[in-house]
Amino acid sequence: MVEYKYMYVLVFPLLVYYVLFEYVPLYGLMLAFKEFNFAKGIWGSDWVGLANFKEIFLLDDFWIAFRNTIVIAVGRLVFEFPVPIVVALLLNEVRRMGLKKFYQVVYTFPHFLSWVIVSGILVNFLGTFGVLNQLLDLLGFEKVALLVSPEHFRGLIYGSSLWKDMGWGTIIYLAAIAGINPALYEAAGIDGANRLQQMIHITWPSLKSTVVILLILKIGHTMSSGGGGFDQIFNLYNPAVYEKADILDTYVYRRTFAVGNSYGTSTAVGLFKSVVNFVLLAAANRAAKRLGQDGLY
Repeated sequence: MVEYKYMYVLVFPLLVYYVLFEYVPLYGLMLAFKEFNFAKGIWGSDWVGLANFKEIFLLDDFWIAFRNTIVIAVGRLVFEFPVPIVVALLLNEVRRMGLKKFYQVVYTFPHFLSWVIVSGILVNFLGTFGVLNQLLDLLGFEKVALLVSPEHFRGLIYGSSLWKDMGWGTIIYLAAIAGINPALYEAAGIDGANRLQQMIHITWPSLKSTVVILLILKIGHTMSSGGGGFDQIFNLYNPAVYEKADILDTYVYRRTFAVGNSYGTSTAVGLFKSVVNFVLLAAANRAAKRLGQDGLY
């Protein structure tokens, strides 16, 4: 530690962050097994065992949110996860460096917009009195209520998420591609391999380990905001689409702050969500190792 003291100094802020925001809050998990009383505090509140879990498992709203969380997470894996990989592979084939950087800037810029701004843009374009409906009305077509339509809302979630974060996701893959030895491409070119064959037999095998690790992490976040962001759904959904859009995180938010004083059951939902995430992460890692990949650990 003395020899590498400056490395420990660099790591120290990260350790402080994890202790304060990841480990200290674990104290609050006791609320899942207690009937919280403001006067008594967390430690002094009465223990109720598994009563909070029994209560949430009997609620229809909980199972609707649970189902939506799984469906949206699976949809994100199918429709969103592969896109940054494809974009990274395509950007890697762009030989003009200036054009390549231009594409990267265009694709990455939306990531730095908050979901509050993005949702405002979507409302202005897709709302009842938005640009799209005004244009349809001008052309004599029937208006489309996309933001309050349960049938279209999930597609809106996937599409807006892709537009916002697709470019940001390609950065990791482009970094992995940059680490590939150029001599491999030179040797393949000498042997007569075209660019598509080089992509299939050199770029993709070198990128596969990174894809597997990110896929495992994505599966491990299945129950967290449907595998995506709480901010996105919270800023876009409304009571008309609760049946298709309400996920466990938004359900916990409403139960805690809208219903009020349901800290025990809300914490129980959060703990249940974390346990399921842990099981999915361990299962995905085990499956990856059985398929010959390194996995996370």
